[in-house]
Amino acid sequence: MPSSALHTRPLPVSRQLLGLFGWLAVTAVAAGLGSAASIQASSFYGQLVQPSWAPPSSWFGPVWSTLYLLMALAAWWVWRTAGWQGARRALTLYVVQLAVNALWSWLFFAWHQGALALVDVLVLLALVAATLVAFWRVRPGAGLLLVPYLLWVGFASALNFAVWRLNPGVL
Repeated sequence: MPSSALHTRPLPVSRQLLGLFGWLAVTAVAAGLGSAASIQASSFYGQLVQPSWAPPSSWFGPVWSTLYLLMALAAWWVWRTAGWQGARRALTLYVVQLAVNALWSWLFFAWHQGALALVDVLVLLALVAATLVAFWRVRPGAGLLLVPYLLWVGFASALNFAVWRLNPGVL
């Protein structure tokens, strides 16, 4: 990245904390929009035929909470390193993938559209990979923070496909 894209002087602590709160809030809004569609997820998911390798539904909340925290910290780190102007592409990718992430819950849990949810999660997988690379270019550590998210979305893609195929009348 060109040196002009990096902050030339450290941000004041108050601005760094405000930025951290902002990225946590943006990420929490996306998580909240997705979880609004998942209110009945536990009972719906429990009724579906699952592959033998599907994790228990009790895993999803803690895993997603951890991933959202890592995602927000990565976005903040990129913003803190280069600012919005210096990392516009990376941070725009981040916001777009958040929207695609939230949409998946609506497609799968609220609207029971397994095929569209699969398309969505595959698009999400590509966006997460692109975001990881873009974050890595600004701050390698921020890219590393997205590795668990990329792995989980890859796993979720396979799970979405398997559940969709096992439940043709429902999804």
